Parts: sequence; structure tokens; C-alpha cells
Amino acid sequence: MVIDPGYNNKVIATVVSVKGHCAAGHKVGDKFEVSVINAGNMCGLCYNRIFPALCTYQFDGNFPWWVGDNAIVQCPDQKNLVSIKLEKEKIEK
Repeated sequence: MVIDPGYNNKVIATVVSVKGHCAAGHKVGDKFEVSVINAGNMCGLCYNRIFPALCTYQFDGNFPWWVGDNAIVQCPDQKNLVSIKLEKEKIEK
């Protein structure tokens, strides 16, 4: 059993665009609650791609090129590109 590391933020991943055909079946509007210990039923390849950004957001980090509390990350399949918006929501403790 995985122990909760004490997250600062909840992260929601939303599919915002699909160019071509997503082999995992993801469609625009699909939403996943993801964390560093839960892929939220997202394609493993896409989850692997968002993981660095997810870790950053989950534990209150940010990058200068991200705007506000969301970032766009793309899956590794450049021919059938899926774009995912990550949004963080503060967890009240």
C-alpha cells in the first residue's frame, strides 16, 4: 500500500486537443484526477510525459513559463498529438 506523501495540491489533467487518433482512446474533454501515486486511468505513456510537471505542481512548484495554476503538456506521439492541461487546486488542511 502506498503512503500519502502529504500533497499540497490536487491536480486535474484535462485533454484539450487531439490531433489524429489517440490509440488509448482519449478524447477532448476527458478529465483525470492524477497524483504522483495515481495515474487516474490515463494512458501510461502520457502519464509518463506529464509526470515531471505533475510532481512540480503537486508539491507547490512552478516554472516561469507556466501561466497561473495551469500548464499544457503533450503526449509523446507527435503524429497523433494529445495535449493535456494540468490544473492545480490547493488542498485545504
